[in-house]
Amino acid sequence: MKMLQTNLQEIETASELEGIIAENDNVMVCCGRMGPMCIPVYDLMEEMEEERTDIKFAVMAFDFPEAHIIRNAPECKGFMGLPFTMYYKNGKVARATSSIQNMEQVTAVLDEHFSTSNVEKA
Repeated sequence: MKMLQTNLQEIETASELEGIIAENDNVMVCCGRMGPMCIPVYDLMEEMEEERTDIKFAVMAFDFPEAHIIRNAPECKGFMGLPFTMYYKNGKVARATSSIQNMEQVTAVLDEHFSTSNVEKA
């Protein structure tokens, strides 16, 4: 049951998230709602998904009970603003951010934590 109106893969269970993290070296998951702070981040992810084929992009509805895996993550302790965005590298949390992010902020995290060797240069 999709809660978020995006073109990104929507994760519905904690075990599904764990599987995605295990199967992909680089994962960005945005956990939020269809609100004004979250939608711009989803839009950025949709835009980057075609260019950054080395990264798995997905979303998770913040209000799903299963989203506790992100809501209660130690890296998110103290976060106040949605969305909570998690970046996983080789099965481990590489970075976590909260609230709205612009393209430059997201790209900086991706470039810092994820290899860009598979990205085609424009």
